[in-house]
Amino acid sequence: MVTITFLPDKKQVKVDKGTDLLTAAIKAGIHIYNSCGGEGVCGRCKIIIKKGQFTTEYSGKLSEKERKKGYVIACRTIPESDLEVFIPENSRLADIEILTGKARQNRLVGLYTPLEEIVEQPMERPGYKFFRYSPLATKIFLKLPKPSSEDRRSDIERLFQEIRNVKNPPVMQMGLANIKKLPSLLRQSNWEITATLGNRNGTTEVVIIEPGDTTNVNFGVALDIGTTTIVAYLVDLNTQSVLAAKACYNPQVDFGEDVITRIIYAEKEEGLERLHHAVIDAVNTLIHNLAKQTNITLDDITSVVSAGNTTMTHLLLKIEPTFIRRSPYVPVIGSVPVIRAAEAGIKIHPRGLLACLPCIGSYIGGDIVAGILASGMDDIKEPALFIDLGTNGEVVIGNRDYYIATSTSAGPCFEGGGLSSGVRAVKGAIQSASIKNGKLVFETIGGYPPSGICGSGAIDAISALFENKIIDRSGKINPGTNSKIRIKEIDGVRAIVLVEAQDSGTGQEIIIDENDIKNVIHSKGAIYTGIETILKESGYAMSDLRYIYIAGGLGTSLNIRSAINIGLLPDLPVERFRFVGNTSIEGALECLLSGEAMERANSISSRMVYLDLSDNPFFMNNYSASLFLPHTELGLFPSVKEWLNSR
Repeated sequence: MVTITFLPDKKQVKVDKGTDLLTAAIKAGIHIYNSCGGEGVCGRCKIIIKKGQFTTEYSGKLSEKERKKGYVIACRTIPESDLEVFIPENSRLADIEILTGKARQNRLVGLYTPLEEIVEQPMERPGYKFFRYSPLATKIFLKLPKPSSEDRRSDIERLFQEIRNVKNPPVMQMGLANIKKLPSLLRQSNWEITATLGNRNGTTEVVIIEPGDTTNVNFGVALDIGTTTIVAYLVDLNTQSVLAAKACYNPQVDFGEDVITRIIYAEKEEGLERLHHAVIDAVNTLIHNLAKQTNITLDDITSVVSAGNTTMTHLLLKIEPTFIRRSPYVPVIGSVPVIRAAEAGIKIHPRGLLACLPCIGSYIGGDIVAGILASGMDDIKEPALFIDLGTNGEVVIGNRDYYIATSTSAGPCFEGGGLSSGVRAVKGAIQSASIKNGKLVFETIGGYPPSGICGSGAIDAISALFENKIIDRSGKINPGTNSKIRIKEIDGVRAIVLVEAQDSGTGQEIIIDENDIKNVIHSKGAIYTGIETILKESGYAMSDLRYIYIAGGLGTSLNIRSAINIGLLPDLPVERFRFVGNTSIEGALECLLSGEAMERANSISSRMVYLDLSDNPFFMNNYSASLFLPHTELGLFPSVKEWLNSR
C-alpha cells in the first residue's frame, strides 16, 4: 500500500501500488475531469506530481512545456511510493450552482413555486393547459367506525370502505406488511389513522398507515438524473410548493463523461454496481441535505419522481444497459412501473414510491418526454421543435398529435468538453463573448475571474471571430487580421488567446484553437443536420416551425444570433425561439404533483417515433455540407449570407 496526498485539498488515501491515480482520486472523493472513463484517450485528467516515485505513459495530449512542469495523465500514472499530487484548477470539476431567477406559475392549478432558485426567467407557453392536482402520494385522515355485533366487517374491508367514502378509487390494494400491522394499529389508535395512498400503475395502493392525523406532513422529491448533473427539488405535497432545491455533479462522470463510455464501464466486473451506487449515493445525499435544511425526516418523504435519459434510468434502477449501444439498440425498459423507492436504494420512507418518466428508445429518454410535457409543446396545433443542446443533442419535432425524435451525438462541446480551455457552466466560465473596437470582450458566470470557456461562450467567440474575418468559413484562423487579438501556434496548431495567463483565474492562458473550432463545427453540424432530417421525415419546411424550444443549461445563456451565425440553429426570426431551461426537472415536478400529468407523459411517449440517424442516408449525405460556417449552402442562412456579401 502507498499513501497518496492530493493537493491543495490535503486529502489522503491509501491504495495498492498498482492503482492508477485517477482511481485513487475517485476513492478520495476528488472529482477530476475525464471523458474516456480512464482509457487514456481524452487527456483531460492532467495532474502534477510534486513528490514521490511513479511510472507513467506519456501521452500526446501533453505538450513538452507541460511535461517539463511535471504534468502527467492521472489514469496512466501508477505510484511506486507515497506521492504528493497537485490537481490544477482546470483539471477538477468545479462546484455547481442552481441558476437563480424569478419564480413563476407551474403547470398545475394553484401551484406556485416561491423559491427563487427554480428558474432563470418566466417561460411563455402558448395554448398551455393546466393539470389537475393529484400527487403520486396523498395522505387522508380517517375515523373508522368501531366493530360491533351489528358491524362485523373485516378490518381491511372497514378501512377500504372509509377510503372509498373520501376518494372513491376504482381499484384498491394493500401489501401484506401493512395488513399484518393493521389490527393492532387500528385498536391502539382508537380507530383514527392516516392512510397514504399511492397511484401504482392504475391501482390505488394503501402505501403507509400511521396512527393519528399526520396529513400535514407529506413531502415528495422531483429528480433530474442528468448525465452531467443531478438536480433535486423537495416539494410539500399539501401546499404544492417547492421548499428547497439542490444540485450536484453526477459522480458517474468519474467513470466516463458520456453514456456510451459508462455503458462500456458497466460491462466490466462490478461496473454496473459501482455506477448504480454512485448515482444512488448522490441522490441520497441530496435528499438528506434537503431534509436537513427544511427540518423534516426522511420518513416524511413518501414519493419520488425521476426523469433521466434511457441510460441514466437503467443505471438508477441497476438494470443492465449493455444492449442500448449494440445493434439493434434495444433498452430493457421503456415505460417503468411505479416501485418502492427502497428497491432502487433511495432512502425515503421505507414504503415510499418511486416513479420514472417513460423512455422512448435507447437514446431518447424520460428527460425528453418531461421536456415536451413541461414546455407545453404537447398542447399546440402548429409544428414546433424541441432541442436539448447537450452531449446527446436530442431533437423532437411535432405538435399535440405526434412527435418524431432523434439523437445526434453532438459530443461534449456544448458543455465545455473537447475544448482546450473548456469548462462547464460554473463560476468564472466565459459564457458570452464579442469583439468591440477590434478587442475581444467577454462576460463570466458570476463575474468571477475567467477560468475557461463554456459552451455558450465558445459559440459566441466563434461567431464573433467569423464576423470579424479572423476565422474563415472552414474554421481556419487567418493570422495578422487583427493586431489586438493575439494568435499563436501550439504544437503546429494555430490558437487565439482569449485571456492572457496573468488575467485568468487559473494562472494559465485561456485559448481557442483550430481543433476546438473544428469540434464545435462538427457538433453544430450534427444538430443542424438532425433538424433537417426530421423536418424532411415529417414533411415540413424550416419556415413552418412556429416555436423552437431550447432546453438544457446551455439554453440559459445561449445567444440566438450567434447560434444562427455559426449554423447551429435555423435562420428564423428570433422571436420564435423559447428558452425553457431545465424541463427535465420541471416535468418530473409536474408528474410528482399530478397523476394527470403522468398520464400525459405516457401519452406523449406512446405518440413519439424514434428516428435512428446512424443509417439514415439523408443525414449521412447532408452532414458533410454542414461542416462550414454557417453551411455549404448559404441560401439556408439568408441573414448570414446578407452580411457576408456586404463586408
